[in-house]
Amino acid sequence: MSSPRKVLIIGGVAAGPKTAARLRRLDPTAEITIVEKGHFISYAGCSLPYYVAGVVKEQKELVSTALGVPRDPAFFQKSLNVKVLTHTEATRIDRAARRVEVRDANGTRSLDYDVLVLATGVKPVVPKLPGVNLPNVFTLHRIEDAEGIKAILSEGKAEPKATPVHYFEHPAPHRNAVIIGGGLIGVEMAEALAHWGCRVTIVEMLPQILPMLDWEMARLVQRHMESKGIRVLTGTTAKSIEGKDRADAVVVEGERLPAELIVIAVGVRPNSDLARDAGIEIGVTGAIQVDGGMHTSDPSIYAVGDCAEDHNLVSGLPMFLSNGANANKKGRVAANNIAGRDDQFPGVVGSAVCKVFDFAVARTGLTEKQARDLRYEAETCIVPAPDKVHHYPGMKSIILKLIADKATRKLLGAQGVGAGEVAKRMDVLATALVAGMTVDQIANLDLCYAPPFSAPLDNVLVAANVLRNKLDGLMHGISPIEVRGKLEGGEDFLFLDVRTPAEFEAGHIPDTKLIPLGALRDKLAELPRDKEIIAFCQISLRAYSAERILRASGFTRIRVMDGGFAAWPYEKVTRKP
Repeated sequence: MSSPRKVLIIGGVAAGPKTAARLRRLDPTAEITIVEKGHFISYAGCSLPYYVAGVVKEQKELVSTALGVPRDPAFFQKSLNVKVLTHTEATRIDRAARRVEVRDANGTRSLDYDVLVLATGVKPVVPKLPGVNLPNVFTLHRIEDAEGIKAILSEGKAEPKATPVHYFEHPAPHRNAVIIGGGLIGVEMAEALAHWGCRVTIVEMLPQILPMLDWEMARLVQRHMESKGIRVLTGTTAKSIEGKDRADAVVVEGERLPAELIVIAVGVRPNSDLARDAGIEIGVTGAIQVDGGMHTSDPSIYAVGDCAEDHNLVSGLPMFLSNGANANKKGRVAANNIAGRDDQFPGVVGSAVCKVFDFAVARTGLTEKQARDLRYEAETCIVPAPDKVHHYPGMKSIILKLIADKATRKLLGAQGVGAGEVAKRMDVLATALVAGMTVDQIANLDLCYAPPFSAPLDNVLVAANVLRNKLDGLMHGISPIEVRGKLEGGEDFLFLDVRTPAEFEAGHIPDTKLIPLGALRDKLAELPRDKEIIAFCQISLRAYSAERILRASGFTRIRVMDGGFAAWPYEKVTRKP
């Protein structure tokens, strides 16, 4: 009788425990061991900003099952017969001997394996700034980091509020906080710190926050954050962190930002050093190269989770993506293959979503910039619309951006921003990307409809139809960025607002001419036929009607501004209350 296979898993946060749990259900005899460097295992790392905010009340909620049972080593031993070694660091892989050297409080020893699974995840990028190692400077990668941040925030005996506190409305903000980095963690932490009444500044070296979005969509998110009291500095580099025993400021170009708390959120990179040192193939992204079955270049070694390189189903190229959902899927695939059940992880389309105060922000597929960098001839649309029937209570607006390939009419990517239900629309579009659907197919999807949940034509269908109109030459669009460039360049064109006078009075874009759509036919003589006319309305639906009216009347140089007033990412003239 053969001895049980020894399956050793390095990493105990998401993909590692998933691999162990699935494998145990398929193979009751395997000897499964998880090695984890830290104290906590199988915890909800993506919930850390909400734990800091106080939305997740207690630490135990991060490490427990839905029934409240802690996922600790005893749980894994009793429930799954999986041995978990915490506070144990894997330091070297001896592939020839199939042995891993580990280090714990008792010293160094070796663990044998028949199958090795690398689930080493990611590590935060920490810029080499003076003062970055001071005790009140944090990344947010582990539960211990979250506890350190909460300890600083609690020093003044403050308590987080149920909803974020606008700094300028707070009677006595007790902390200045600076977040270096405006990606997902940065914007989520901005809200978390606002729950504590902190005065928050985000410092981002790129021209925009949230590089997962195109600039104009990210700008809408930035303006929303600024409306909540967050100061956002884009195109700005942190030069140093000042302080002796504790940090007290972040120095940027021309300014010193006071800070009792600093969060470093400039990104993560694959934790693939152990694999690289063992001679395992590393992909172009720096993550471990794997095939669809999660096999590495060594047939006895698998890699799962964030440390494993992904395959982008839209571009066909390798990519690195840190994503807890995909980490679990990869762990399941690896376990299936270890147990002799052929399974393949096909790849990803890069879906992501985050909460920014009362906005949902999401993307899937390629951005417009990525599509153009890959030499696609991209057509885009920006479409604001209500997330349910406009007269139903609780209706909220969302803005979708779609990107398609002109040659094939296939969807390439999508983005969504707004207070309404964004995530379900992005899930539909992510599914369409995996299926390789055209915008024509998307426009006729049989989606659920009832007034509490959507309009008769859902936002996805409306956006797809707008894009079809553009691809068919019925609508000639222009982006807000291009319009802004024309204004700044002093180009001679008519910027035509076809909303109502009441809408115009409530808020308008500078340098525009108001002619309501209902009056347009009667005022054709007032419009120049020798100039380009760029029309818009609140969401540019009426502007499309205006284009059709003007073209039918012999005007030829007509374009519609994508997204209208609702998606204009620059300054507006608004009526003061």
